Amino acid sequence: MISVFIVDDHPLVADGLSTMLKTEKDITVIGVAKTGADALKMLEKNEPDIILLDINLPDINGLDLCEKIKNSNPHSKILMLTSIDDLSIITQSFSKKANGYLLKDIDRTELLRAIDTVLEGKNYISISANQKLVESFDPINKTIPQMVALTRREKEILLLLDQGFNGPTIAEQLCLSNYTIETHRKNLMQKLGSNTTQMLLNKAREQNLI
Repeated sequence: MISVFIVDDHPLVADGLSTMLKTEKDITVIGVAKTGADALKMLEKNEPDIILLDINLPDINGLDLCEKIKNSNPHSKILMLTSIDDLSIITQSFSKKANGYLLKDIDRTELLRAIDTVLEGKNYISISANQKLVESFDPINKTIPQMVALTRREKEILLLLDQGFNGPTIAEQLCLSNYTIETHRKNLMQKLGSNTTQMLLNKAREQNLI
């Protein structure tokens, strides 16, 4: 029996995945966590075969959580499950010891294929995400400046950071939690290869994002 643990703070996504997988005779869903802290606590006593891990969590960046989990649960196979289709995030996921990268538009068949693939000891990238890797090696595309794709929310936060607002102030203005703002800020820094907020803003200006 294949044990699966889901880490996602969106109830519709978590419930949908649980319902989908529970129809499989050889798969059992052992639990769902909405935060990184809850996930780590449960994984102290369990080492599931498969962990479906969202990148955007309210209390910790999913990439950092992936590395923490791998250090404590080395035998678990981690499939990152996200809506972020960005080459830098894909490559960072594997550098953090993830075993696979799935976009949330995958269907049931591909999810099961991904699970089987990583259990065989191989890495898996969903078909839609794999296109990003293909494009990165395309000599034609290399002659074209690669623009970083930002979500609407990331653009809002980037503009506010450029105006000198800090995280708590941005959270108040956008009616979001501090954790959410910090998660978006970290995603922005990852996409633009930055270690500090100032470096983030400088690179954003270089690419005419602000």
